[in-house]
Amino acid sequence: MERPDLAPYAARSNQSRGRRYQEVFRDERTAFSRDRDRIIHCAAFRRLEYKTQVFVNHEGDYFRTRLTHSLEVAQIARGIARRLSLNEDLVEAVALAHDLGHTPFGHTGEEVLNRLMEGYGGFEHNHQCLRIVELLEERYPDFCGLNLTWETREGIVKHSGKNRLVWPEAEEYSPGVPPTLEAQIIDLADEIAYNNHDIDDGLNAGYITLDALKSVPLWRETFADVGQRYPLLNETRHVYQTISTLIGRLIGDVVHTAQDNIAMCNVQSMPDVRRQEGRLVSFSPAVAEQNDFLKSFLKNRLYRHYKVERMRIKVERVLAMIFETYLKTPSLLPEESHRKFEIYGKERTICDLVAGMTDRYALEEYKKLFEPYEPV
Repeated sequence: MERPDLAPYAARSNQSRGRRYQEVFRDERTAFSRDRDRIIHCAAFRRLEYKTQVFVNHEGDYFRTRLTHSLEVAQIARGIARRLSLNEDLVEAVALAHDLGHTPFGHTGEEVLNRLMEGYGGFEHNHQCLRIVELLEERYPDFCGLNLTWETREGIVKHSGKNRLVWPEAEEYSPGVPPTLEAQIIDLADEIAYNNHDIDDGLNAGYITLDALKSVPLWRETFADVGQRYPLLNETRHVYQTISTLIGRLIGDVVHTAQDNIAMCNVQSMPDVRRQEGRLVSFSPAVAEQNDFLKSFLKNRLYRHYKVERMRIKVERVLAMIFETYLKTPSLLPEESHRKFEIYGKERTICDLVAGMTDRYALEEYKKLFEPYEPV
């Protein structure tokens, strides 16, 4: 049974627009909890364990991967949903699925594939995520994909307000209409998760320092607050408590701002959510400005660190050479891929194949293709 205390504007399984294919179910899980379970059990979700967040898989066991990042996003998003009396199952499903379409080697991989697919529809990880749950997962006897509910698929497509939905498949999801509040939570939960765990990973890697972080008002204020409450903490625990406190502070701001926006716009139902011109779930203006400053700091000090840049150049070469070699010599690929050429086209099939690789699989494939003494 769905929670009885859901807000009137929350998404409800019994009001879902349903699935693309009719199914007979063997149990009484709600529609959105079934979506969540299907996502957790799919192959693309398991592969996130070996896909880059910031640091490539072999650089250390401590650093976040796409899988641990997705779990952190789901945990944060679910906490926000509970405080807003929204549907936690739908929030969790979209959160766990939101990065399924990411390539190996993080955003560098996405940029490489987008460049290589110029003229063939390009590449965008949210679009790829939709392809995975609609087409590429092959688990069920009567259909391709996971046959998720319309609302979960819409959340995958629209969870980020920054994405331009220019691909034809997006038309089914009314690009100009705001998504459910559950989907709107994901973009903010994503930012809260990656900003804070990238601070943690960056400090542990030695790519950023506590002295440098003092220039970030959001961090400086929170670090000082933790120091006042726990004056005897050693530096390691002080950092962990600052990150924890900062996550809680940002979650609280999202919750209170969303509550204010919902009340100010007199939102009483899901149709009211859909009629809004913008999103109701957001940071307050002051916190949004501080959060943007933190993002800018991480971009300049971590994502553009010379060691990260060196690895970026390496993996660009790896992915480009694999893709171009497959394209030039498709006989290197198994028969299954050749059958898909007829359905999706050669370029898109190869793009799907490369995008689905983990970091370590791509590196192994590179060695098999280009190192003469490596077994094939």
